[in-house]
Order: sequence, then structure tokens, then C-alpha cells
Amino acid sequence: MPCKRDNNEVCQALADWYASPPGARVALQEREALAALVGDLFGYQLLQLGELGADMAYLASCPIRRKTLVTHRADAAEASVLVAEARQLPVASDSVDTVILIHTLDFSPDPHQVLREVERVLIAEGRVVVVGFNPFSLWGIWRLFFRWRGVVPWCGHFLSYPRLTDWLTLMGFGIERMDVMEFRLPTRSGRMESLERLGRKVWPMLAGVYVVRAVKRVSRVTPVRQRWSSLRALGSRAIEPTVRQRLRRTDL
Repeated sequence: MPCKRDNNEVCQALADWYASPPGARVALQEREALAALVGDLFGYQLLQLGELGADMAYLASCPIRRKTLVTHRADAAEASVLVAEARQLPVASDSVDTVILIHTLDFSPDPHQVLREVERVLIAEGRVVVVGFNPFSLWGIWRLFFRWRGVVPWCGHFLSYPRLTDWLTLMGFGIERMDVMEFRLPTRSGRMESLERLGRKVWPMLAGVYVVRAVKRVSRVTPVRQRWSSLRALGSRAIEPTVRQRLRRTDL
């Protein structure tokens, strides 16, 4: 079940959690991952659904000209802000080059509809970048003990990577790249850096947080779903398919 709060309260609660020691640690890693995943994207319009701190400076490396924050909070600090509902974006179809979802699917009452809206507003070959919590992790176990309290982020959906890739594939997206982080418990200390390095290389499927980038395909082909076992680490962080996206022809 989703958090039993209105959208504005959830946004504020998540912002407060990002200010806590474990939240600040996650926010720093998510900013680094996003900076790496958007540096080679081009276009004119980027939408970010959900907030990740007081500004969007971590997207400075992205060449896309106009960056707009979509949020429920009218008092958000970012200069270019659109107050709107993620399930019904006031944006023209086929008009956006990139959409970034900051745990939007984790807290939406209808995450599938959010993805349908993203697919609608994206141009052909546009990109979506999804930041989400992984239920199959130590973070997922932690959530089992705290979800009943209705505390953010533990009351969220925690959409798994396999389910996310299933949904994206059915909508015609192809997975391009991903990053993972947080293999330790979400405690205040934040120790065990060695476990972080080992986890990214050996068991990425057990990460507490993932960042996935996918492209909106336009050809009449069906992408083959990418499994965790077919991913490999690039450097110390980034992960991508071991081979380029495989496609099989259908009804050509």
C-alpha cells in the first residue's frame, strides 16, 4: 500500500528524509549517478519528476537546454518549476527529450500510469531515467519492520528492477544503462564502504537503490528483457548490458 498521505506531505517527508544522515548519503550517490547517466544526452526539454535536494546543479553536465522540475510543492526552490501531478502531466505529447523520475514510482498510487504519461510526452528515442528503491535488498528487509508506521521512505512501493524492466519493455523501451548503490543497512553510521564496492561488482541485484536509463524505441521490434545476470560493472559504479540491446523482429 502507498503512504497514507497527500502528495505534498509525501514530497515534504522525502525532502526531510534526504536531510537525515542515511538520506543525505543516498542523495549524494544518486546525484553522482544521475550526473554520469545524463552527460551524453541532448535536446531541448528535460523534465524531472520529484526533488533531490534544493537545486538541480547535479544536472549541469547534461547538455539539454531547458530543465524543469515537476513537483507538488509550489514553494520549491528551483527556478523552473511546474506544479503538477505525475499521472496527468500538463505537457504536450512527443515534446520532451528526457524525463527523470526521482522515486516517483515508489510513492505514486498508480506507478504504471506515471510510466504511460512518461511514454506519451517523450519524443521518439527520448530517454527516461528512473531512480528507485529495490525491495530485494537489506533496505527491503528494513522496510518490512517500519512500513506499518507510515514513515517515508519505508511506506513506499519499492518497485523491483525486474518488474520495472517488464513494464518498460511492454511500453517499447529498451534498457540502456544502470547504476546501483547502498548494499549496507540504512543506518546513521554509513560504514562498510568495502561492502559497497564488493556489492556493485558481485551482487548488483541486492542493491538498496538503483538508477535505470531506458530509451523510447520507435521501430517495430520487441526488446529482450535484460536480466541482472547479464549486467556487468563499468569502473567502480556504472552497470550496463554485457552486449548491446538485443532485438527480435516481430510482424515485419
